[in-house]
Order: sequence, then structure tokens, then C-alpha cells
Amino acid sequence: QVQLVESGGGLVQAGGSLRLSCAASGRTFSRYAMGWFRQAPGKEREFVTAITTSGSSKWYSDSVKGRFTISRDNANNALYLQMNSLKPEDTAVYYCAADERVVPSKPSQPDYWGQGTQVTVSS
Repeated sequence: QVQLVESGGGLVQAGGSLRLSCAASGRTFSRYAMGWFRQAPGKEREFVTAITTSGSSKWYSDSVKGRFTISRDNANNALYLQMNSLKPEDTAVYYCAADERVVPSKPSQPDYWGQGTQVTVSS
């Protein structure tokens, strides 16, 4: 198993930036493809971005492409999400997720989830 803990959320004005972190513990972090998902009030959880085990390939949803950047540090068991040019519609709870079999692109896929961190973007 792997345990995931997100941090770095908060309140930011539109156009601002935040950097989310996800600290992993337990089994070897580098075994897992990782992803970020988010869930806004009254909406379903949705895919944001994902990264392969080595970090060599990354995927982004159309809504964040060009503004968000995913990265990982396998030596320090950490996953990051740099969010720039934030918009009010980015407001949501952000979750990091791990999957040992596939690069997660759907909420039904990941084996492990963090508890989430709130991101609020004011207009």
C-alpha cells in the first residue's frame, strides 16, 4: 500500500498561482503512476493531470493545459502540481491518486487516494 497526503491548497485571487504537493509513504513510490483529480461542489470528481512512473510522460485535461504542470520527485517520494493563471472555475478539492497498473485518467482507476486539499480561487 501507499499513503498519500496532499498539502499546499488555499485561497488565491484569479490569475494567481499555487503549488500543491503530495507526500507518499509506504510502498516504493516509483512503482506508481500518479495523477491529480479535483471535485467541485455539486460536481463529479474529474481528471486534471497524470504522470508516468518515471515522469517521462504527462497528460493534462483541456481545461488546465498550458496553465498547470505536474511533476514528481521519486527520490523524495513526492508529487507536485504547479497551478498558474488560476481561474474561479478551478475552485475544488484537489486529490492526488496512485495506480500501480495504469496511468490514471478516470476517477474509477486509482488504487489509492489522498484526503484532498481545498483550492479556492476568488474573482
